[in-house]
Amino acid sequence: MKHHIKDIRLAKKGKLRIEWAGRDMPVLNLIRKRFIREKPLANTRIACCLHVTSETGNLALTLKAAGADVAICASNPLSTQDDIAASLVKDYGISVLAIKGEDKKTYYKHINSVLDIRPQITMDDGADLVSTIHQKRRDLSRDVLAATEETTTGVIRLRALERKGLLLFPIIAVNDANTKHLFDNRYGTGQSTIDGIIRATNKLLSGTKFVVCGYGWCGRGVAMRARGMGANVTVCEVNPLRALEAMMDGYNVLPLRQAAKTGDIFVTVSGDTSVIRKEHFLLMKDGAILANSGHFNVEIDLVALQKLAGKKRHIREFVEEYTLKGNKKLFLLGEGRLINLVAAEGHPASVMDMSFANQALSSEFVKKNAKNLKNKVYRVPREIDEKIASLKLKSLNTKIDTLTTEQEKYLSSWEIGT
Repeated sequence: MKHHIKDIRLAKKGKLRIEWAGRDMPVLNLIRKRFIREKPLANTRIACCLHVTSETGNLALTLKAAGADVAICASNPLSTQDDIAASLVKDYGISVLAIKGEDKKTYYKHINSVLDIRPQITMDDGADLVSTIHQKRRDLSRDVLAATEETTTGVIRLRALERKGLLLFPIIAVNDANTKHLFDNRYGTGQSTIDGIIRATNKLLSGTKFVVCGYGWCGRGVAMRARGMGANVTVCEVNPLRALEAMMDGYNVLPLRQAAKTGDIFVTVSGDTSVIRKEHFLLMKDGAILANSGHFNVEIDLVALQKLAGKKRHIREFVEEYTLKGNKKLFLLGEGRLINLVAAEGHPASVMDMSFANQALSSEFVKKNAKNLKNKVYRVPREIDEKIASLKLKSLNTKIDTLTTEQEKYLSSWEIGT
């Protein structure tokens, strides 16, 4: 078993945290029980590039219970929970190559080490495994049945590959499942982003001018939770439909150049590059706080910020102070990386339960249906999505109505009119 982690002695703490998260992951636990009996992924090599957290630990145990040979690396240099990595190695015999704070060279070395198992299925959070195969290790594509992708950012990258006709194997867009993006992105990102900002700064959000850049499902969640904390929320968007929705949801909607002048806290959740850049830094007031909750650290133009700053210092954990002309200070959180995982613990287990249930069942689907899949990006099958929703409701002791025979007939007919 190959591994590269910070400290194996952290395993005891990590094991307890994996167990704690598992208590809030009933859907994944039900899937695991079936996987133990049926072994649907027997002798399947799975490479995972995911945030190494307690929730991911439970996914790894589910895949292993299904008979898979699992190797894991981090999908972000600052998101690894070192105690979880240690426990997966020591207590469960799973190959992990991830250390919180690893440099870029080590990050890609870990990616390549995970790919050395010649995976039949890859699981990505940002498409770095798939991207590496396509750019540098194309020989591995012969073994890959399909890949799964968990993030909006990753799906954007993979659909670009598909449009150009360059995709070497099928992709299951886990992020597009309703039981993923409607809950994980909105409620998970919303809560955990606010959690990360508060842990990093210990600021009171009530009464602040809070600017959310992007109003996709993640942006909706962040805006909703910031308003719930008493902040005055402004949304900045480029999509007219999303901007209109934000306005009708009761938020201020402004161009970022205008919002930059008065904002106290800025959060990017767009999935695009250079959202906050030089022109905005120059307009911001002294003391403005910058945070990112998009997958890659490109949404805040860090190069431009560094060039503008006459001085930079680390003022508290996860907070860097940049001093600009006129002694104006801007504060960058978590090096511009995912603040919910850098300064906090990421999404709550109860919402990752559905996301990772999608990963597990999508892997099973791939193993059973690989011969029928083409080199394109697929949505998670509807029956999987609805099964996960049903299991989640069951775990919450919530029952719903069912259609009568008459209602089913009505919904499938065209003859009945006014």
